[in-house]
Amino acid sequence: MRLFKYLPNAITLLNALAGCLSIVFAFEKAYTAAAALIALAAVFDFLDGLAARLFQAYSPLGKELDSLADVISFGLAPAMMVFNYYRDLTPGLLSENTIHILAYSAFILPLFSALRLAKFNIDERQSRGFIGLPTPANALFWAFGVAAIQEYNLPVLSLAIPILILLFSWLLVSPIPMFSLKFSRFTISGNRLRYFFLSGCIVLVLLIGWQAIALCVVWYILLSLFTKADKHLQ
Repeated sequence: MRLFKYLPNAITLLNALAGCLSIVFAFEKAYTAAAALIALAAVFDFLDGLAARLFQAYSPLGKELDSLADVISFGLAPAMMVFNYYRDLTPGLLSENTIHILAYSAFILPLFSALRLAKFNIDERQSRGFIGLPTPANALFWAFGVAAIQEYNLPVLSLAIPILILLFSWLLVSPIPMFSLKFSRFTISGNRLRYFFLSGCIVLVLLIGWQAIALCVVWYILLSLFTKADKHLQ
């Protein structure tokens, strides 16, 4: 049983590995695979916390390791997808110099992700909910958003990316309360908002496909804004 105390950290390292592989696929211009690996990293990020609770294997090392892995998978990896997407653009709608400038703007995302993670580690109010957009949600928006833009060949949307970078960077460190998807029990009572959110995500994915995952993040943000998610911090 003593081996189980190492399981959460092992899962956290799988999170970091998935993020590293996502960066590799981003450079290979395989954006769908890169996005899938970020989604896998999010699954590992959920499982390491679940394993820690299940086996009572909390540790200061695990907390720090989790943040370091998240910076890779949910900060740097999606930024590299945005960076390489711009690098792949051919001059036309945008000039070559503008493309280079916009490509490097992608690195605003990991900077604010790191700041958000540092704030989370010292904020005791975020044990049941979040203040600001969680880094996995931010990463999923960018990963599947970029993959969808590339899949459907929509370079015109490249003009909106810098504005969205600034918006989502602010959301990461904003004072906006957002609900957590952690279930303490699976009854409807106390979990209506979570089930409503998940139901909406299922509908979006069934109607649109995997590209809807980016829209699910927007759905999550809107629900948090309009349902007074601050009560979930109490």
